[in-house]
Amino acid sequence: MKEIIETIILNLVDNKDAVSVNEVQGEKSIVYEVKVAEDDMGKVIGRQGRLAKSIRTVVKSIGAREHKKVSVEFID
Repeated sequence: MKEIIETIILNLVDNKDAVSVNEVQGEKSIVYEVKVAEDDMGKVIGRQGRLAKSIRTVVKSIGAREHKKVSVEFID
């Protein structure tokens, strides 16, 4: 799942070296923390958060297939 998130994010940003995706395991859930360069944050979030919401929807649907609760957080 981490690879899918990285693929999506890397195709959106200009500064690919500044991208990092950390996986934080909880008892019942997995949280993916996405960090990008400050200049690329707007590209990842999109207008009114639409792109970020779409990324979260894709990840949640993949997690649902694996019976896992998954969320994505965008870190400054």
